[in-house]
Amino acid sequence: MERREEEEKTTEEEEGAAAVRADEDDEDAGMKKTTRCKRVGATSSSDHRCVPGIIYLGHIPPRLRPKHLRNLLSVYGEIGRVFLQPEDGQVRRRKKKSGLRRCDFTEGWVEFRDKRVAKRVAASLHNTPMGTRKRQRFASDLWCIKYLHRFQWTHLSERLAYEQTVLQQRLRTEISQAKKETNFYLNNVEKSAHLDNLRRKRQRDRQQVEEKMWDFTQRRTEEEIQMKKKRKDSVTQKHINKACLIQQKSQSNVSLLTKIFNSNQSE
Repeated sequence: MERREEEEKTTEEEEGAAAVRADEDDEDAGMKKTTRCKRVGATSSSDHRCVPGIIYLGHIPPRLRPKHLRNLLSVYGEIGRVFLQPEDGQVRRRKKKSGLRRCDFTEGWVEFRDKRVAKRVAASLHNTPMGTRKRQRFASDLWCIKYLHRFQWTHLSERLAYEQTVLQQRLRTEISQAKKETNFYLNNVEKSAHLDNLRRKRQRDRQQVEEKMWDFTQRRTEEEIQMKKKRKDSVTQKHINKACLIQQKSQSNVSLLTKIFNSNQSE
């Protein structure tokens, strides 16, 4: 009986130890699963992190404003910043003179919160009508969209700042050139007025007025150049004719001399 009781105790102790080990194994497996889930969640959150994408609009129809563009494109995804390039100042001034005061835009950039949405929008809407219905506004105009790969909004701001500085530099150079021309003209006017006063004063004192004469040689025309070439050709022809005559005369003189000397030798 005692042996049986001891065997039962040992079996109970072994079962308790096995149960404790199973609980510990279950806890370890649970911890591993939680760590794996955490890692998967972190990777998925990093994969699904939204990177903004920018699309370029090459054609902006008249009377289209940024709010209209936002309303048209917000259907496809979340939109961030919108920028439309206004017309040139000369075009605006021309319109104002003709009576039109509205400001139209030439090109634009739209930032989507997710670049995948921007790619999808550029691929699906390019060369399609802006409006879905016939009577809808801007229905007769087509989208001209291009996705800008690896383009950021800072690049656009840098480009706009560069264009602004170039424009200001050009204006400064034009203004300085205009100032130089006006100063040169005013100096010449003052000089001419001073010379006129001197001439009048000398005329009153009955002195001889020395008027400057400008000597200059005008460039010859094509006709004059051709005439000169013809004259040279005629002169050369005359020289050739004279040389032929002299040669003929010399030949006649040689024949005469040979006759004379031959007659002397025979005698």
